[in-house]
Amino acid sequence: MRVLVTGGAGFIGSAVCRTFVAAGWRVLNIDKLTYAASLESLAPIERDEKYSFIHGDICDAALVDGAFAEFDPDAVLHLAAESHVDRSIDGAAEFLLTNVQGTHIMLESALRYYSQLPADRRGRFRFIHVSTDEVYGSLGDTGLFVETTRYDPRSPYSATKAASDHLASAWRHTFGLPVIITNCSNNYGPYQFPEKLIPLTILNALEGKPLPVYGDGSNVRDWLFVEDHVAALKLALENGAVGETYNVGGNNEQRNLDVVQAICDLVDELAPNAAVGSRRQLITFVADRPGHDKRYAIDSSKIQNELGWRARDDFATGLRKTVRWYLENEAWWRPIRQKYAGERLGVTVSKG
Repeated sequence: MRVLVTGGAGFIGSAVCRTFVAAGWRVLNIDKLTYAASLESLAPIERDEKYSFIHGDICDAALVDGAFAEFDPDAVLHLAAESHVDRSIDGAAEFLLTNVQGTHIMLESALRYYSQLPADRRGRFRFIHVSTDEVYGSLGDTGLFVETTRYDPRSPYSATKAASDHLASAWRHTFGLPVIITNCSNNYGPYQFPEKLIPLTILNALEGKPLPVYGDGSNVRDWLFVEDHVAALKLALENGAVGETYNVGGNNEQRNLDVVQAICDLVDELAPNAAVGSRRQLITFVADRPGHDKRYAIDSSKIQNELGWRARDDFATGLRKTVRWYLENEAWWRPIRQKYAGERLGVTVSKG
């Protein structure tokens, strides 16, 4: 299997690249190397002959066309995206450029490439478009997102991802490109850029800094360990049905406050600091995010029943693995913290 991966230096993308190369597949990673990307996340495979890298922007159509022509992939896994809701509130322009225009360019280039493949290879080719549960909007106290849930994006980020989903679906229905869409819940795990809740809380707790919790901390997310997500993507690529959407969730609903408290307890256990004491005392409630969705929760029964996927880690085991990884890998996150120390984002008027 030869897989062209976009955004492979990001959190989920790097996990995909490491997993696919370990499985014996050839991987070409195209990544712009924005602030959230890290080639250090790919150090375990950077010298592997099955892995190659192009430093480039998916909005560069000529570069993308050239990558298709040179690498000759059997499949595309399209992950490249601006993904942080708070940053989309501060400035949506980059999200529109990468998530919408970039997806359009990827689809057009993939279609040109796909159209000239021999018939037997066209039958095997797949374009996996990786998206988010945030396109569905916000749930009340009950209910789950299913693949047929009406789209109702609430943030600039989720609106751009919804647009990209619709583009991918349209290229399937109009042009016959063999597209599969996946929508996942909140990912967490090793190598995640520390602007997101879990790594930010871990590192702030280690350093004895305030642990910001938006609003009253009652917002609920369904947490998915990144390696379980990668396993689902691999199954979708290998056995997924063209034209289908698969929701991928960890069945691990947690209030944000409960997540932060669980991290505090783990850091206290694994890295006690008498000078700091209980990390729970560092919890600081801050003004809520504008338009903060109340609850996300995914029904993953379709991918479980049709493709045999199962999450291996519940939240307790996955969180312990994650905290241990950050404790043991300061060499990865320390340079990032020197550039971005966790300052609050998403509280200014959008700059476009």
